Amino acid sequence: MNDSKQVTIDTPLIRVRGTETDGCRQFLGIPYAKAERFRYAEMIENYEETVDALSFGSSCPQYRQYFPQLDNPERLFYHKEFREGIEFHYDEDCLNLNIFTPAETGHCPVAVFIHGGGFNSGSNQEEPFRGCELARRGIITVFVNYRVGVFGYLTHEEIQNEYGRDGNFGLDDQRTAVKWVKKFIGAFGGDPDNITLFGQSAGAISIQYLLLDHRNAGLFRRVFMMSGAGLFPKFALPRKAEDTREYWLQLMEKAGCSSLDELRALGVRELLTAAQEMKQERKDTLYNTMPVIDGYLLNGPVDLLIRNPIRCGCMIGYTNNDMYAPLMAYIGNQYGRKNDAYIYFFDKDAPGDNNGAFHSCDLRYLFGRLEQSWRPYTERDYEISRQMTDYFASFAKTGNPNGKGRPGWQQCRNGILSVLRFTEEKTAMGSVPYRKLSLNMIRKGNPKA
Repeated sequence: MNDSKQVTIDTPLIRVRGTETDGCRQFLGIPYAKAERFRYAEMIENYEETVDALSFGSSCPQYRQYFPQLDNPERLFYHKEFREGIEFHYDEDCLNLNIFTPAETGHCPVAVFIHGGGFNSGSNQEEPFRGCELARRGIITVFVNYRVGVFGYLTHEEIQNEYGRDGNFGLDDQRTAVKWVKKFIGAFGGDPDNITLFGQSAGAISIQYLLLDHRNAGLFRRVFMMSGAGLFPKFALPRKAEDTREYWLQLMEKAGCSSLDELRALGVRELLTAAQEMKQERKDTLYNTMPVIDGYLLNGPVDLLIRNPIRCGCMIGYTNNDMYAPLMAYIGNQYGRKNDAYIYFFDKDAPGDNNGAFHSCDLRYLFGRLEQSWRPYTERDYEISRQMTDYFASFAKTGNPNGKGRPGWQQCRNGILSVLRFTEEKTAMGSVPYRKLSLNMIRKGNPKA
């Protein structure tokens, strides 16, 4: 490994100081917007001073800041997979992004990644969110931080009265970040007219919601949704903002706040404590702490809007022990079949335990970060990783993942389903064994440490 050196980008739009190592430049923690608590973000458009982008920015405050619950097998599992050994800093001033570019740039395709975490947690700093392998293939990668949990999805009548819309601060942050990239990425050598949005789990679902607002047409050219594409059962779809307000009023009461202004002034720990207590008391927390139908970003029922998404290049993926694995495969296939997507099924079990191809396991392969894991990955794993990175790089460049030296990937056409399958033995077009996925869901369930 070569020693890193500092580099500075100096343009009329922005002056940024980052680092360069082995042909990959990193610009970390760049602020893209400012937002007060429970107010919508305002994009930063003027930078009067040099932005020091030498270290990761703050993550949105979230439950694991004070309630890591590492005695929970699933929590401990994901901590070990993606968070162990990383020091996170949490602050409400968290609207920042990390940019990875080739050292030699010039009108490069751009990929903007939105992390998962159930709309309640997550960070753009977690392993394996690093873009150097994609940079080596000529792709600029941007990893976005946005507001989550109570900070991202509270609804209240006063917000509606003030803004004419309610909730969805986190979803609005993501849209603001993409608009920032569209405006500023040229300064980093990126092509603002060739942007691919990609994300996993809640990040993939967020992208699908962005596809349902036709005002976003032109912000990006194509999308890649990992473990989150398709129409979920009606009970799991976004509710009307006004239908979630009762939940948040109860949270305010638990926090000892009689007004929204008091809640805005409440300490972070006290607010997260009230949210954690609500989570223990109410089984519907998940469905109240996610995007809502606000009449603006989501202007109608998702099961109706999804019939007419923005038409663009589309790639979809899911795994053999995904969250609700047979459902994830079914809804992803249905959406992909109707929208001419490239679909993959990740059917290569992760080595080292008995959790199969668990939800989010394919992230390390995509970003080429197998070496940073504790798992005893094999040469076949490394081969799959190279293939996945190459497929995505080609997709981000041209909309077609195919290229020399890797198995052909057929696109869904005319409503006919086509799926690329990664297995222990080979990468090839194949079928999806729903019985296996159902048994995995029953026998394995959520990953366990």
